[in-house]
Amino acid sequence: MRNLRKNIAAVFVAGAFAAGLAGCSTTTTESPSPSGSGASASTGLSGSITVFAAASLKSTFTELASDFESKNPGTKVTLSFAGSSDLVTQITQGAPADVFASADTKNMTKLADAKLVDGTPVDFATNVLEIAVPPSNPASIASFADLAKPGVKVVICAPQVPCGAATKTVEEASGTTLKPVSEEASVTDVLGKVTSGEADAGLVYVTDVKGAGDKVKGIPFQESAKAVNTYPIATVETSKNKELAAAFIDTVTGSEGKKVLTDAGFGTP
Repeated sequence: MRNLRKNIAAVFVAGAFAAGLAGCSTTTTESPSPSGSGASASTGLSGSITVFAAASLKSTFTELASDFESKNPGTKVTLSFAGSSDLVTQITQGAPADVFASADTKNMTKLADAKLVDGTPVDFATNVLEIAVPPSNPASIASFADLAKPGVKVVICAPQVPCGAATKTVEEASGTTLKPVSEEASVTDVLGKVTSGEADAGLVYVTDVKGAGDKVKGIPFQESAKAVNTYPIATVETSKNKELAAAFIDTVTGSEGKKVLTDAGFGTP
């Protein structure tokens, strides 16, 4: 499944470039169009940026981007969500990103090593894993060890994705080996398998469980403390509007961003 997803992603990226599309992720959400045009009278900011962000940031960044546009008439923020490793691949292949927000420091480092980060990335949030099960919990999951029981259909993120790397860390720390029925390219794909009833359980972030509401039941487990993911954000070196990119990053790392992220269940770095 991992190879198939890589092939599909590669074809999609190539097709998106040919068509001149701004976003290339598996899930793209565009914020509402600005109500005005021209530079903001109060901030002087104008133009548009594209933000590539980890899939686990979808709800929070959608809210922040909408607020940013409202406070800065004449600006537009286009959001592209996917697994952090896929986003790094897209940016290194020339996708037109202005800001990158990763679900771990490892993928931000990959982008920095490719000389595609402008300045120093800023850590703005943390997240930990939680078990998501259908509300009826058909496999009676109560602990991380229960995920390894025979017959339990568990879905996890692929190892190269931050949530997958965190899962591997927990497995090694706890001495528990999982045999997943599927490894997904993003945490939202894992959540989708659970909410659709295709899996008895999935390992996602605390924020994903909270965002899913009554569609899933969350089961915290103490071993999750062994794998705390830190989220960094940075301007992409090739950005055509670094001033606007920096202003959006200021929003994410400032008081407004902290409140939105905390309300969604994220921790502070």
